Amino acid sequence: MKKYLSNISIIIILISGSAVAQAQNVSGYHIAKTFHIASSGGWDYIAVDTASNKLYQSHGTQVNILDKTTGDSLGIIPNTTGVHGIAFADELGKGYTSNGKLNNVTVFDLKTNNVLNQIATGQNPDAIFYDAFSKKIITCNGLSKDLSIIDPTTDNVVATIPVDGKPETAVSDNAGKIYINLEDKNEIEVVDIVKNEVVNHWQITPGDSPTGLAIDTKTKRLFAGCGNKLLMVINATNGKIVDSLPIGARCDGVGFDIDLKYVFASCGDGTLTVIHEVSKNEFKVIDVVSTKKGARTIAVDGQTHKVYLPTADYEAMPLNAAKGIKPKIIPGTFQILVLSNN
Repeated sequence: MKKYLSNISIIIILISGSAVAQAQNVSGYHIAKTFHIASSGGWDYIAVDTASNKLYQSHGTQVNILDKTTGDSLGIIPNTTGVHGIAFADELGKGYTSNGKLNNVTVFDLKTNNVLNQIATGQNPDAIFYDAFSKKIITCNGLSKDLSIIDPTTDNVVATIPVDGKPETAVSDNAGKIYINLEDKNEIEVVDIVKNEVVNHWQITPGDSPTGLAIDTKTKRLFAGCGNKLLMVINATNGKIVDSLPIGARCDGVGFDIDLKYVFASCGDGTLTVIHEVSKNEFKVIDVVSTKKGARTIAVDGQTHKVYLPTADYEAMPLNAAKGIKPKIIPGTFQILVLSNN
């Protein structure tokens, strides 16, 4: 009898252990490859141009261009000091970089990588993206607290829209509305891109210091990654909080895979939280994938479902290090983690 119970217990333990293991890797995401980049400097946003199968990585004073499959270097966009983000107007064959320390945007040819132009913007242009609805390039200017609206057919700034705080990241509903995280106000501000004016302000409490932002245009849900380890889900039609979910520390990027219905929150503590959008009102954390310290920004490839996270290796912190001191990057260790779900 005792032996029988013992065997049953072993079976239960094995089954329970298997269930826990499966629960911890429901999405299947894992680090499949690492692309190493020899050049030096800090980094911010990373972007995939699915039209050309290229990966663009902001990196100090330049943008590195890689083959998104092999990681092979395909060139650079130079003289982009303080570069934050990269955007694409594929139908015009142009790319755009937001150069935070130069207060301008670099325009480059997507085929040749040649620099075509530089456009003056507001102060410290940070996030940048192409809005398919208005067919405009939009920058979030952190210091001047406004948006620069650029017409890519002329490469001129056609409007400047003041906002009520520090604009961190912005997304479009592809129907005339732009949503902006105001990091210092714990708000999402809504802009009518036809009228070029702010039309709404939404508090996202208990979310604090929103950084990364993504949208599901089908369910009309916004996903805001916050500095207090929360991802806020917001109804994009009325600003109401739908849900809040736990994520890691130092989140700086949020991505969304529309086919898989996965929301990704990349965090500098070395974790990637994967959240399943079960329905427009139901969300579940299904994975917390171990990445590497510093992997805080993200690009999601909607074609291959791969996730790209830039980071580097860091020196060990001394035991007596003062509070607030950040670890130093080990030179020559900059890299892009490629996460796959198969």
